[in-house]
Parts: sequence; structure tokens; C-alpha cells
Amino acid sequence: MESDSLATYPPLNTLKSAADEIWIVDGPTIRFGPPLLRMPFSTRMTIIRIGGDLLIHSPTPLTPNLKSEVESLGRVRWIVGPNRIHYWWIPDWHTAFPDADVYLAPRIREQAGSHIDFDCHVLDHDRGYPWDEDIATLPVEGNYMTEVVFFHRRSRTLVLTDLIENFEPRKLGSWMMRALTWLGGVKDPDGAMPRDMRVSYRDKARLKAAVEIMIGWNPERIILAHGRWYDRNGADELRRAFRWLL
Repeated sequence: MESDSLATYPPLNTLKSAADEIWIVDGPTIRFGPPLLRMPFSTRMTIIRIGGDLLIHSPTPLTPNLKSEVESLGRVRWIVGPNRIHYWWIPDWHTAFPDADVYLAPRIREQAGSHIDFDCHVLDHDRGYPWDEDIATLPVEGNYMTEVVFFHRRSRTLVLTDLIENFEPRKLGSWMMRALTWLGGVKDPDGAMPRDMRVSYRDKARLKAAVEIMIGWNPERIILAHGRWYDRNGADELRRAFRWLL
């Protein structure tokens, strides 16, 4: 659909450098939301290299050309599903890279059912992972889902999934979609945690503590899964996006 094409960030399904040892891949849109109000969400994957090993965060579709590009970077060592609604293409990556360990946020198993039928690790703590020396891991617990966020220390890059969404009006195909993103609190330049998600994080003190940890990391950039990501002033963007909470 034309609106779906408009919503993406081409070129798609190819590596783009985001920082030293960090790459993103912009993927196709997915349709998400209530049946009569489904809107196209752009998708984005993040790849972090540690030595010769690669961490694949929130995988997008694996095309043959993308597979070759990824293999040129190093060995796919870890494949990560960061929250319960970001898992769909993990089986394709697991099939292509069977020696990689798959890590899933809590409740992905429940959500995915038989779609994920292989052994995986659970991302339910903040340390004890093979990447701890280079990447901080923080589960942000909510009542509907836990999102696990990652911070690459050397490049000061924070990787989020749905805790902030930031849809650009110029990439929205109708007045209705622009209105929905405004009502949802996820319209660029004031992207934030979607309002419905805020309700599902009932323990606001716990959420605030997690946001303060992220601000304390002092990120320079924040990569998002949906919409325009922030290539500078990351800590300030966190303060702005979570001003309703802080």
C-alpha cells in the first residue's frame, strides 16, 4: 500500500552504520493496532558488534543480500527478542544461524506459541550475560510486557524498542494516522511512550527508576524500532520523552 511504502526508511533490508560497531537495518512496515485502526509501523533492527561477535536486536526479515552483509561483519552470536511483540522473524534468523544463542524477553513464549519451538534463554535479569563487559542490559518491567533495553557503553548508544515511538507526520499517509499518533503521544518531534503502554506500567516508581538509570548512562544516541531515531542528545531526549513521569 502507498501509505506503507511512505512510512518506511529506505533503503530497506540493508546495513546502515549508526555508530562505531553499531548498524541498523530498516525493514518493511507491519500493521498493528485495533482491527479498524491498524496503522503501518516502520520496523528497525539493530546490530552490535563485540570483537568478531554480533548481537542481533529485534530482527527484521532476513533477505539473501542482508544475510551476506551480516556475515561480512562477523559471527552472529546472539539473537534477541526485546519484548513480547518483537519476535516474528527470529525463527528465520535461528534457521540461518543455528549456532547463535536466542534470548527472549519475558512472555514472548506465551505470545509466540508454536511459532518459536526451539530452545531459548530468558532475558529476565540485568547481568550475567556474555556481553556484560560491553553492553548493559536492563529489563523494564510492566504488567502487560517487559521490555529489555540495551546500552552499548563505548559508543554511548541506547537501544529501545517500544518504550519510545516517534512517528514523523510527513511519513503518515492520512489525517487519521496523524491524529492517532498525536492522541497516542508518539508523534515526532515529541515521540514518547505510547499512552496505552503507560497505563500498562502500573508501578510508576519502578518505571521511573528504570528511566533514571537510562538517563544516568548519558546516551548520545537512541535507536528506536518505530519512527525517527535520535542520533544526538540522547539523554535530553529521554528527559523530554518521560517528562510526564519524572
